[in-house]
Amino acid sequence: MTGYHSYAPSEGHGLAHDPLNAIIAPRPIGWISTVSPEGVRNLAPYSFFNLFNYVPPIVAFSSVGWKDTVANAKATGEFVWNLATDELGEQMNATSAAIPADADEFELSGLTARDSDVVAAPRVAESPVSFECRVTECFQLRSAAGDPVDTWMTLGEVVKVHISNELLGEDRTYRTAAARPLLRAGGLGDYFLPSDEHHRFMKRPKPLSR
Repeated sequence: MTGYHSYAPSEGHGLAHDPLNAIIAPRPIGWISTVSPEGVRNLAPYSFFNLFNYVPPIVAFSSVGWKDTVANAKATGEFVWNLATDELGEQMNATSAAIPADADEFELSGLTARDSDVVAAPRVAESPVSFECRVTECFQLRSAAGDPVDTWMTLGEVVKVHISNELLGEDRTYRTAAARPLLRAGGLGDYFLPSDEHHRFMKRPKPLSR
């Protein structure tokens, strides 16, 4: 039996890099577009993002620090999630730069802002999938001791979904690997891609009868 490297996070991990975001990986990227109450467009990627409910569909992203994306989403009650693909990787990374609040990441990255159908926040026209969302909750995280953490969680109900027809097979099933979604892992800038070669299918077990 192998040994373990065990540690209390409050005392440091003792490794070259914090392993937590490499262990909980790979993760979908929360590429979130918003617009400020003054009409300034914003686009930024978040590595803490996922889907948390089916009906209604609810997604959430977590921002370490109070950033423009959170401020805009809270003020307007809206945001858009855009699928970050391998093809859009460099442009997605460009939108992670720290720039003034009145700057436009769409212009900075050379991406096209497309009007949404339901919300005011724009979609990334080059992205093959987008979710228009309305904020359901926005709150500050707390430690087990109840102390506030400088991290903010924003949840939103998906009110409109846009999927490129190119990602729908002949049976009208969404093809995950074909989208080549860019997935965040640990380290200073590690990403992964899913592939059909590594696809595994497992049906959920039937309920046990009494």
